Amino acid sequence: MSETAIHTGDAIKIDERSRKILFWGCFTVLVASAFGFVFRSFLMAEWGTQFGLSKTQQGEIFGVSFWPFGISIVFFSLIIDKVGYKKSMIFAFICHILSIIITIMATGYWMLYVGTLLFALGNGAAEAVVNPVVASMYPRDKTKWLNILHAGWPAGMVIAGLLAIGMIHVQSAWPVIIGIISLPVIVYGVIIFKCSFPVSERVKAGVSYLQMLNEVGILGIIIIVGLCAFQIGGLFGWPYIYSIIAVVVVAGIFAWFVRSLGHPLFIMLLLLMIPLATTELGTDSWITDLMTPEMAKAGLQGGWVLVYTSVIMAILRFCSGPVVHRLSPLGLLATSALIASLGLYFLSYSVGFIIIVAATIYALGKTFFWGTMLGVVAERFPKGGALTLNFTSAVGQMGVGVIGAVFLGTIQDKQLEQNLATYDANNNTTLHTTYVSQHKQSIFGKYKALDEAKLSAAPESTKTIISTAENESKKNALRTVAILPGCMLFFFIGAILYFRSKGGYKPVVLTGHTDQITT
Repeated sequence: MSETAIHTGDAIKIDERSRKILFWGCFTVLVASAFGFVFRSFLMAEWGTQFGLSKTQQGEIFGVSFWPFGISIVFFSLIIDKVGYKKSMIFAFICHILSIIITIMATGYWMLYVGTLLFALGNGAAEAVVNPVVASMYPRDKTKWLNILHAGWPAGMVIAGLLAIGMIHVQSAWPVIIGIISLPVIVYGVIIFKCSFPVSERVKAGVSYLQMLNEVGILGIIIIVGLCAFQIGGLFGWPYIYSIIAVVVVAGIFAWFVRSLGHPLFIMLLLLMIPLATTELGTDSWITDLMTPEMAKAGLQGGWVLVYTSVIMAILRFCSGPVVHRLSPLGLLATSALIASLGLYFLSYSVGFIIIVAATIYALGKTFFWGTMLGVVAERFPKGGALTLNFTSAVGQMGVGVIGAVFLGTIQDKQLEQNLATYDANNNTTLHTTYVSQHKQSIFGKYKALDEAKLSAAPESTKTIISTAENESKKNALRTVAILPGCMLFFFIGAILYFRSKGGYKPVVLTGHTDQITT
């Protein structure tokens, strides 16, 4: 039986009207994902106070927004051409609904963690569908339509951000705010469940399953499995050797069947997704908390920075076609990396309304990162089908979950500890020894965190001093992450020069069993 025939419930051909309905259904899936992300970002500080969470624990909850996404998207990418798109979407819908219920009922760290984990699993299953579906519907204009698709993310952040700001202003209970996430989830469920889906470009072209695996290769599997193994190992407190053994075993089994290291350019793009995702999603995870002190001086909530940058992203992604055509995908990525680095650095030193100027630069830089990277992978590695496309998203999400978000939280905790120790030395006080007393563990090693219980009972003068130290630690986190897009810039420039030596960047289009190059 052919792979095409196993697409139970998926249509082989869809008309233009059905294609548009399906596209907007996929778009709404990302809106729902953004709702979950934004509301958790806005509520994290309140949860930290209510449940006594350290910055690193908050980073771990932010992190679980990402790495289970990777596990889910990897699993469904391996089987999606056989089980069909609709079943994957049903799984996503169930995960999202359960996540909302568990989070609303949360009484501490672990329920928040599990609720966030389920939402991430649903996001992964859904994105395993929407990326290859859109790439298959628009095979000759992938970068444009993938950017428009991923405008759903910032559009959702704008809507959710405005709702969150309004509901927090009227002092709505946080379980009520979380319940709002169900609205876009129900909408995408109604739309998607009525749709027929196309057969993937790879299957239609007759590219075998083994050929698809060859594009990813052993190195690609090592990256994916490594991220999964070390995160799960850290969650359960397993020795690092267990994670290493898991990676070796899985990679060995994969190598027995595939016997390909993977395409070198694809492997480089996978690795690059970790700093790229940290620059965009990792910073977005913390941006409300990071900017709250400075925005408060202007009488505004920190969340307005996230809303404002998301408006810019949504508008520009809808207009991505002419931009991609003028700069080329790699040129657009290089330009974005330069602007994002400058924007983050500027943002870390900004005060008052200058924050808006800096945030504008940062937003311009991060706008085209995700969709354009997916576009490059879809255009250059169509033989990889859903696997190469979704592995790219998976590494980005898991990378920021395992490394990025926790890294940003740890920077803040350690910088705060250092700031308070310096203050004690200069002023003959004991703030550090009194309020920085909780020993905790993360993937970056041991660290000390604020004792929120002691701090809540501290005099107002002490709270003010510690708040000032926290503010500086947040700015330091932004200055650190600004280095990442700066490093990415060098890679993109190198890729541009490489393709120029080969006659220029051109997408690969599959027709039957033959690769054809089109401009």
